[in-house]
Amino acid sequence: MLTLEGVDAGYGRVQVLRGLSFAAQAGEVTCVMGRNGAGKTTMLRAIMGQIPLTAGRIALDGQRLDGLPAHRIPRLGIGYVPQGRRLFGPLTVAENLEIGLMTRGHGARTRERVLDLFPRLRERLGQTASTLSGGEQQMLAIGRALCLEPKVMLLDEPTEGLQPSMIALIRDTVRTLRGMGVAVVLVEQRIEAVLELADRVAFVETGQVAETLPAADLTPAAPQFARYVGV
Repeated sequence: MLTLEGVDAGYGRVQVLRGLSFAAQAGEVTCVMGRNGAGKTTMLRAIMGQIPLTAGRIALDGQRLDGLPAHRIPRLGIGYVPQGRRLFGPLTVAENLEIGLMTRGHGARTRERVLDLFPRLRERLGQTASTLSGGEQQMLAIGRALCLEPKVMLLDEPTEGLQPSMIALIRDTVRTLRGMGVAVVLVEQRIEAVLELADRVAFVETGQVAETLPAADLTPAAPQFARYVGV
């Protein structure tokens, strides 16, 4: 289990997270929703050690993550697909995947499992990442993170700007990860996608998790969507 307890964090003098507490369970999809600026991406970056905490703790299966250097976090089994993908553009598809494999010392068997999930990447192993379509780049970003064989997968709006067929593929991948026992944390703004995928929904407001509810208890007309997500 991934847990955040009483986390404060931000950028310089700008505090974004204010006593935030959150948990993600193995084999569940927890969707994180909130308006722009609520702290969703900052929460993911804090988990990955990219910004320091000023208070609170973050732990994976009881092991403290806060205070560790950022390069240590993926080695403990947390995959991260940031908004904007952040691929190594000049490198090939195969080289980007190899970087993911190197992180935790995995090899050809793991790569084959990833390529089975995304057959199109197999067709483009020698292609430079920057020349892929947007959907293919998102596949590669997710595939690179899957090369860690993660316990936890953090996905920051992975379907943003993609065509419906790519969105469907990514949703299927999230379901596959849940079936493999991975704890999936999905930042998503589309209500229909959240209700289709989520086991639980965490609503973030002003740097705190204001409510966490079972997705089964929510409908598109639920007041939480208007309160925490609507403009």
